[in-house]
Amino acid sequence: MECQNSLIEKNGEEGIEMAPQRVTAYDASWGYRSESENKNSTEQSSRTQTGSSLFRRKAILILIIIAVLSLITIISITIWFVFITKAETTKNESKFNKWKQNAITVAGGNGEGQQLNQLSHPSGIFIDKNKNIFIVDRYNHRVVEWKYNAKKGQITAGGNGRGDRMDQLNGPTDLIVNQQNHSIIIADQGNRRVIEWLNKKQQILIHNIDCSGLAMDKHGFLYVSDGEKNDVRRWKMGEYNNEGIVVAGGNGERDQLNQFNYPSFIFVDDDQSVYVSDLNNNRVMKWRKDAKEGIVVAGGNGQGRNLNQLFFPEGIIVDDLGQIYVADMWNDRVMRWYEGKEKGEIVVGGYREESQSNQLNGPLSLSFVDEANRLKYPMGLSFDDERNLYVADGANHRIQKFEIIL
Repeated sequence: MECQNSLIEKNGEEGIEMAPQRVTAYDASWGYRSESENKNSTEQSSRTQTGSSLFRRKAILILIIIAVLSLITIISITIWFVFITKAETTKNESKFNKWKQNAITVAGGNGEGQQLNQLSHPSGIFIDKNKNIFIVDRYNHRVVEWKYNAKKGQITAGGNGRGDRMDQLNGPTDLIVNQQNHSIIIADQGNRRVIEWLNKKQQILIHNIDCSGLAMDKHGFLYVSDGEKNDVRRWKMGEYNNEGIVVAGGNGERDQLNQFNYPSFIFVDDDQSVYVSDLNNNRVMKWRKDAKEGIVVAGGNGQGRNLNQLFFPEGIIVDDLGQIYVADMWNDRVMRWYEGKEKGEIVVGGYREESQSNQLNGPLSLSFVDEANRLKYPMGLSFDDERNLYVADGANHRIQKFEIIL
């Protein structure tokens, strides 16, 4: 204590006041650490904290960028999904085309008769690229052509009374028009022959056949349904001196999958699958090329008017999507079926005069109605290049055009 006081006094004599140094931390070499050294430590700690803060900011920035990119990706995927869904919806909508229910009469409609503006139980029909209509005018034993927007037709085959001469027809049922050489191939059922008309000249192609329906594939093969033999046979164009090749049926008259009970109208697609209106079995059968039996693609649930039934199916066409259109004759309607579905849907027709609520009544009704939205015993079907639907309205003696709804 004396030494310390002496030092203070000495310094006091020299005019210098000394205060004891403040010690704040332990130093390994001297035993203590000065305040200046502690300041350096604080600065280092501050730099460490600043670096840590910068790292956190960078991490947050990276997370924000990732979140933004994720959001952009989600939005892009959503837009893509909506686009694909819309495209698929449009595709599905195109599958289920609809037609105006009030038709336009484009041929006949002037009562039953044999005048050029009249028809008598029209059957098969064909629409060419110019929308001219070729009609099998069955009970007038002729084929007539109605030019687009014409008020009357012109005779292109038959029309010389019922008979078996080369220039006559007897209850024809169906036809094919070759637009390249303008020839017409006719199922002359009452004369049991398939006959070709070209420039007023006739040639019998197939003899002794109970022909009902005709079709031609893209390779030029001719297909004919035979109600007596309950089969469909195929001939190569120009080679008719044989019995043809059986491509469907031919196993007797019953209701097994390899049989028919009076095959009527037929249709052949690009894969050479044959669709057959199996009249008395009230169903439509599809026979793929080289198949040993067919599959039921419409009806097949007994005779009736429910949506899973047909009642004497006649005209048949299949569109590019595989949808099957059938003239359900005794139900006075045209049905659409998609392969694999249990039920069809009514496309046009299906009304009865006795029904005030537009419900179907029994098929034995003999009331003939000719309103624009009604059919009576529809037969042949055809589309034009705009997908308008044409129906041979048999017992109303007219051809009806149902315009597609775009």
